[in-house]
Amino acid sequence: MGVTRLKRKDRKNKTTSRLEVQFLKLATNLEPGSRSAEPKNSQIAKNNAALAKAVAAK
Repeated sequence: MGVTRLKRKDRKNKTTSRLEVQFLKLATNLEPGSRSAEPKNSQIAKNNAALAKAVAAK
């Protein structure tokens, strides 16, 4: 038997579930704890400090 086409509802469910899994993989929920604590010498902390300095200079 050949390949059967999915009905529209099933195609939509397949796509939706794939996108949901992708979204959940990309989601980074920071929770209080040692693993998610931002290191003080990280690039983000440096950028925030530089931005704060630039805003204060205005």
